[in-house]
Amino acid sequence: MSTATATPVAEDTSAALRLITCGSVDDGKSTLIGRLLVDSKAVLQDHLAGVQRQGQTDLALLTDGLSAEREQGITIDVAYRYFSTEARKFIIGDAPGHEQYTRNMVTAASSADAAVVLVDATKLDWRNPALALLPQTRRHSLLLKLLRVPSVVFAVNKLDAVEDSALAFAHIGAALRAFAVQAELAFKAVVPVSALKGWNVVDGPEAAGWCGYQGPTLLELLEQLPVTAPDAALPLAFPVQWVEKFSSSSDTSQGRRVFWGRVAAGTLAAGQRVRVAPHGQTAVVAQVLDHVRQPGSVAAGHSAGIVLDRELDVSRGDWLLAVDEAGESLAPQREIAATLAWLDDEPLLPGRTYWALHGHRWVKAKVKRIVHQLDIHTLAEHDATELPPNAIGHVELALQEPLAVQPFVRSRALGALVLVDTASHRTAAAVLVR
Repeated sequence: MSTATATPVAEDTSAALRLITCGSVDDGKSTLIGRLLVDSKAVLQDHLAGVQRQGQTDLALLTDGLSAEREQGITIDVAYRYFSTEARKFIIGDAPGHEQYTRNMVTAASSADAAVVLVDATKLDWRNPALALLPQTRRHSLLLKLLRVPSVVFAVNKLDAVEDSALAFAHIGAALRAFAVQAELAFKAVVPVSALKGWNVVDGPEAAGWCGYQGPTLLELLEQLPVTAPDAALPLAFPVQWVEKFSSSSDTSQGRRVFWGRVAAGTLAAGQRVRVAPHGQTAVVAQVLDHVRQPGSVAAGHSAGIVLDRELDVSRGDWLLAVDEAGESLAPQREIAATLAWLDDEPLLPGRTYWALHGHRWVKAKVKRIVHQLDIHTLAEHDATELPPNAIGHVELALQEPLAVQPFVRSRALGALVLVDTASHRTAAAVLVR
């Protein structure tokens, strides 16, 4: 029986879909993407000729482009590929399955509209109705939830290699659904596939009702998934990325600089009153320019230029925030509670100071306290004095300068930060404001 869910009519399913594949090591992620590319006719014959091994086409080599990836047979970095069908265009990323490359997976998932979590049926005790999922499958699924990836599809792979594919799919599907309910993870479907043979990926399987599944193929599901909706209903929030100075002008009714960036939340229009964070000065938007310098309102998710009605000290990294009728706006904070995915090779210890990037603003951030660590096996929270590499936990941060943040569940743009090691300059953590 199909587990696919219907897509609401109001959702945008026509724009290009950004998706990633994730899951445990050797689950077949690169092979699945190669199958999507080949069967959707997105690969030229001369390219196929270059990915032969022992006379057979190795689909994984279509995405594993680094020499180290080819030598070791593993995915190390995120490889993006582009393909299209008659229904829509796709931008697909192949995220590494190794635990040590979790940071790469987080980077890819942070901007994804959808994710396909691959599960290798041959690695699981598929005869057992109470089988346990692999830790990396659980970890990646939890990260997708934390990063607010709106559409998740579980694809059970290599079912052609087990004795009873229908029994295996039934038991694995039940385990995935039970885990999703426990983790409060919204998912669209559980789909049986064979990436190697191409069954149920682009084309249907050779035998109808394979694995007892009567639903759409994986590609048909992907064509129905919506893109991430912009936060247009929230109050205006605009991070300044670049400041352009006008040539000298005698017009004193407005400032002589254009502040460029991408609208993070709300809709930007002339006449709005805004406050500059963190300084607190206020002004009125005199003019709004779109990405081709045409005047008019600009909604969240699109680039814009702003001219204020007077000269203010605004620079890269500042935020322009909406001011309501009572003269209030989002209050910047110096202390925040957050969920943190620790990505560094060294454990996170309280008291350490890092650079925090919010929008285009860099501030110093000190880890005041580790509140809990999340157990990926039981989803329970337990006390912790440190976070090991690739762990997920709840922390408290103290900022050197206030930041205009909101909970990540409300705003992806305002609720996300990145911690960077001050000495090595490595990305240390993905931070989601609670």
